[in-house]
Amino acid sequence: GSVNTHATIISQIARASKARAFAIDYRLAPEHPFPAALDDALAGYRWLLAHGIDSKSIVIGGDSAGGGLAAATLVALRDAGDPLPGGAVLLSPWTDLGGTGESQKTRADKDPMIPAFEGVSPMAEWYAGERPATDPLVSPLYADLRGLPPLLIHVGDHEVLLSDSTRYAEKAKAAGVDVTLKVWDEMIHVFQFFPMLPEGQQAIAEIGEWVRMRVATKATSTAAGAALRTGSA
Repeated sequence: GSVNTHATIISQIARASKARAFAIDYRLAPEHPFPAALDDALAGYRWLLAHGIDSKSIVIGGDSAGGGLAAATLVALRDAGDPLPGGAVLLSPWTDLGGTGESQKTRADKDPMIPAFEGVSPMAEWYAGERPATDPLVSPLYADLRGLPPLLIHVGDHEVLLSDSTRYAEKAKAAGVDVTLKVWDEMIHVFQFFPMLPEGQQAIAEIGEWVRMRVATKATSTAAGAALRTGSA
């Protein structure tokens, strides 16, 4: 995944949100394991702040591995004392690199986008490097989620990563976070990536409406998107 592979979905979400898009071409594993991607996401967010963008007019977003990175970025910003964004949009986020969710098995034959995991997947090992899968900045499912900004989470019911979204949403709600979770019936991993699907078009429209409700008129949407799939480099 890269800003090139995601140019279409980034531009569509930005248009629906009536926002500018700031897409981060962050470093990828296995050449650059954790914390390279997180460092790049933090640097991009802080660059916006340094150039006069109000934090509350920013929505951080990402899909799949980028969704997990966006979630981890929120935790890192909070712990560092940085001003938090107005919200975050997480599309099919990969929040548990340990692969412990039940949908790893129950949806294994339904999602053509991601192969079923067996324990800790090679992709997780490449990304985590020397860190354990339960490190909260590697797998934000294990983080303390108190004090995070409002979250919009979209996930398909046929996804191997369904449990990554539902468990993360439950934990965030329990921590007092304003969470909107939508599980799309019969949809696969990051179905918004396919603009020919009516559901994809509807999801992007709903994302845009949510962003507009959360931020000022001249918002900036930060997209940290990298598809989680075998062969990404």
